[in-house]
Amino acid sequence: MPKKRKYISHKNDLKLMEIGRLILRFMNANASKIYNYKQIADGIDYKNPRQRELVIQALHKLQASEKIKEVERGKYIVNLKIAGTLTGIIDFNQTGNAYVNVEGIEDDIFIHSKNVKDALQGDKVLIITYHYKGKKLEGSVLEVLERNRTEFVGTFQKVAHKDFGFVVCDKKTINTDIFIPKTKFNNAEDGDKVVVKMTEWKPGDKNPEGEIIQVLGAPGEHETEIHSILAEYGLPYEFPQEVELDADKIDRTITDEEVARRWDMRQICTFTIDPKDAKDFDDALSIRKLENGNWEIGVHIADVSHYVVPGTILDDEAYQRATSVYLVDRVVPMLPEVLSNDVCSLRPHEDKYTFSAVFELNDQAEIQKQWFGRTVIHSDRRFTYEEAQERIETGKGDLAEEINTLDRLAKIMRNERIRKGAITFDRSEVRFNLDENNEPVGVYFKISKDSNHLIEEFMLLANKKVSEFVSLTRKGEITNNTFIYRVHDDPDPAKLEALRDFVSTFGYKMNLANTKKVAESLNKLLHDVKGKGEENMIETLAMRSMSKAVYSTEPIGHYGLGFEYYTHFTSPIRRYPDLIAHRLLQHYLDGGKSPNRHELEEKAKHCSSMERLAADAERDSIKFMQVKFMEKHLGETFRGVISGVAEFGFWVEIPENGAEGLIKLRDLVDDSYMFDAKTHAVYGVRHGKKYQLGDEVQIKVVKANLIQKQLDFKIVD
Repeated sequence: MPKKRKYISHKNDLKLMEIGRLILRFMNANASKIYNYKQIADGIDYKNPRQRELVIQALHKLQASEKIKEVERGKYIVNLKIAGTLTGIIDFNQTGNAYVNVEGIEDDIFIHSKNVKDALQGDKVLIITYHYKGKKLEGSVLEVLERNRTEFVGTFQKVAHKDFGFVVCDKKTINTDIFIPKTKFNNAEDGDKVVVKMTEWKPGDKNPEGEIIQVLGAPGEHETEIHSILAEYGLPYEFPQEVELDADKIDRTITDEEVARRWDMRQICTFTIDPKDAKDFDDALSIRKLENGNWEIGVHIADVSHYVVPGTILDDEAYQRATSVYLVDRVVPMLPEVLSNDVCSLRPHEDKYTFSAVFELNDQAEIQKQWFGRTVIHSDRRFTYEEAQERIETGKGDLAEEINTLDRLAKIMRNERIRKGAITFDRSEVRFNLDENNEPVGVYFKISKDSNHLIEEFMLLANKKVSEFVSLTRKGEITNNTFIYRVHDDPDPAKLEALRDFVSTFGYKMNLANTKKVAESLNKLLHDVKGKGEENMIETLAMRSMSKAVYSTEPIGHYGLGFEYYTHFTSPIRRYPDLIAHRLLQHYLDGGKSPNRHELEEKAKHCSSMERLAADAERDSIKFMQVKFMEKHLGETFRGVISGVAEFGFWVEIPENGAEGLIKLRDLVDDSYMFDAKTHAVYGVRHGKKYQLGDEVQIKVVKANLIQKQLDFKIVD
C-alpha cells in the first residue's frame, strides 16, 4: 500500500510539471500581465473543479521555484527577474534568426528564429540566456518591452475567395506576415506595395493584425521603390501644406536696419564651391590680403536662424526631420525649397544674411585673430568643385590666385591636423548618371581632390573654433557652457586588436600602445594599402573598428579628427544641429547664461537617430539603383572582390561599379562550407578551399531583385 501511494505521488509530480509548462507558456504570451488562477485555468483549458485544483498546486510549485511571483493574494505574474535575463535591442538577419545587442556585453547573443516570439526588428526585448548543448551562449525572447516601430512597408497579398489578406514585409524588418481583414484593405489591390500599421498581436496568434494606411504603387517601379525607402524609415517626402505656407510668408528683403546690426562684407571677394548639381549653398569663403601681409579668410554660413524661429511650425518640422536626405535621384530637404534653394542659399550676385567665422591667418596658416558674428555678404561667383580644381591644377581662370592661396593654406592645415593625430579615411563614393526617366545609364565614383579638401579644411576650422570659443575662456579654462558637440569616441580596443591581428596576415603592422600611435598606425595602414588588392577590405575593416560619430552635450572630443572640441556649424540648411549651434553661439555672444543641458541632450539624441535613418535610406537608394543598373547585365561575368562574409554566404563587390551581390553557401556545390568569423572566411570541409574577405573571384550575375534590392551572384571558374 505505501508503495502505491509513492507511485501516485510521483505520477502527480510529473502531471504538475506538465501543467506548470502549460501555465508558463500561457503567461509568457503576455508576460507583463497579472492573472488570477481562474484566468490561468481558462487560458490552458483546465475548467472542471478537479483540473482547477491541479492548477492551484502547479502555481504553488512555480512560485516555490521563483518562476512566477504572487503580486497580491491569488494574483500572479511571470518573474522576469530570474537569473540569466538580459535586456537589449534585437537585430534580425535574412534567415529569420536574430542577435540581441546588450549594453556592457561584448558579443551579441544569438536567438534562433523559433525563439524570437513576437519580437520585431529593433525592438527592446527581455531575453533569458542559456548555453546551447552546454557550449554556445544563446537566448530566447521572454517579452517585448518596447516596440521600435508599428508601421512597415510590404507587398499586399489578397487571399483568393477570402475576405482577408496579408502584407509580406522584408524579412530583415519583420519576420512574420501581417494579417489584414477586409475592412482594413483601404483600396489596396493584390500585389500593391503598401504601408501597413500593426494594430495588435494577440497572445497565441501566429500573425499580428494590421491595417493598410497607404498604397505606394506597383512593386519594382521607380517612384514606388523610392517612396517605399522613405516610408520604410519613416521619412516624409512632402511638407505639410501649412509648413509650405509658413515658409512662403517669410520676408526675404535685405533691410538697412538689419544690415546695420551686422558686419557688412559685401565688398570683399566672396565665392562658393559646391558639387555641380547642388542647389542649397550653405557656405561661402571670402579672402582679402591685409596691409600687414596676413590673410583675412571669412567662412560664411547661411543665417538660417534669422528666418527659422523657435516655436514656429517651420522650426518644429525642421527639428522632426533633423536632416536633409540625399537619395540617388532627389533630395528630401529639411527645410521647404523656398528656404533651402532660395532665401537661405548663398546664390551668386545676391545679398545674403550669413553667420560668419572670420580668421586672420599668416602665411604659415597660423591664426592671429578670430571673430564670430552675423554678417551680410554678396557672392561674386559660384564654382563647381571641377572648376575650382582646374584653377588649382592650371593656375588659370578668374579668381585663380585667390583659390590657390586658399588651397595652399588648406594644405598646411591638413598636414598639421594629420601630424596631430587625425585619421584620413578617403573613400570614394558611388554616383550614377541618370537619364530623363531617372534610369541609371552609367556609374562613376566621386573622388575627393584638392578643391574638396580646400572646402573641407576651412569648414573643419570654423566648426572647431566655434566649439572652442563656446567651451573655453581666452586663458583656456573650461566654461561648462551647454553646447551641441559632434563627438567621436575612441575605437573599441578589442576591435583594434582584431584588426591588428588580421592585417598582420598580409604583412602590415600596427602599434596600439596609445591613442597617438593608433592614429599613426591607421594612417600608415591606409596609405600602404592604396592600390593593393586588399585595399577595400582593409579600409572597410578599419572603418568598422571606429565608433560612430554622434551629437552630444558632453565634449568627449572627436577621435577621427583629433580635436578636443568640435561641433557642426557649417550646414544649417540641411542639418538641424548646426541651427542649434548658431542659436547657442549668438546666445553666448549676447552674454546669455548657459541653458538646460538635459533638454539639449534629448535634441542631440533625436538628431543622431534621424541622421542614422537618413544614412540607411541613402544606402538603400544606392542599392536599389545598383540593382536596377545590373538588371541590364544578367548572365554577364565580372571580376569581383569579397567584401563581406557571414554564416550563410559572402558578398562580392564589383570594383568597376560598386555593385554588391550575395553568394549563398548552399549554392557552392563542390563542398560543404563552414564560416570562420576570426579570419572573415568560409572554407570547404573536405577540400579546404577558402573564400576570404578581400579575395578576388570571377562571378556571374544570376538574379536582380529590385524589390529586395538584392543581387545574386554565382562563382565561375
